[in-house]
Amino acid sequence: MASPREMRDALAGRRLVEVFNKHGFETSYAASKAEALKKALSYIDREKDLVSWGGCHSAEECGLLEALRDGTYRILDRSTAKTPEEKVEFSRQALLSDVYIGGANALSATGELVNIDGNGNRVAAMSYGPKTVIVIAGMNKVMPDLDSAFKRARGVASPINCQRFGLDTPCSKLGLCADCNSPDRICNNFQVIVRCKPVGRIKLILVGDDLGY
Repeated sequence: MASPREMRDALAGRRLVEVFNKHGFETSYAASKAEALKKALSYIDREKDLVSWGGCHSAEECGLLEALRDGTYRILDRSTAKTPEEKVEFSRQALLSDVYIGGANALSATGELVNIDGNGNRVAAMSYGPKTVIVIAGMNKVMPDLDSAFKRARGVASPINCQRFGLDTPCSKLGLCADCNSPDRICNNFQVIVRCKPVGRIKLILVGDDLGY
């Protein structure tokens, strides 16, 4: 029998699928990480597609990055870069990949996808370039409206990511946004995707689980 949390997520997920589909996203709901992984892989042609990604912890938690690294997919993996310069070049090349694995710092129940990015490579690829973008997002990322989604992205996700990367920012030390001007600041590029164009380019997979930050 499903738990109250599972029932709530399933009901909310079905509603969110309708909302985001009306905004041009191709949206689905997965009750588990395993279902999300299966759905994500269905969007990728193993032989033809060149696949890349930016920072996307949710995709990693679902096992998607591990699956793509099994040697049978064509991937552009910046973690294999041997120098900072090569890593930058990988990020540039990713803008022309066939499939890009993105993420969401927050989603609004009104149908907007919100991200904050330090260098801008992730939000750039999600906006334009790759033919297909796959976004895996746990239901913990969903907020009631755009304002609360933006606050989650900046007040929850950004401090955690600064701590994760060991950056010297006030939020890394305080756990709260200080609207800093630190050289290590990652709140540099703000993206709100209100509508997906072309329709269906972004494949949004909502997952009935807590994923990412």
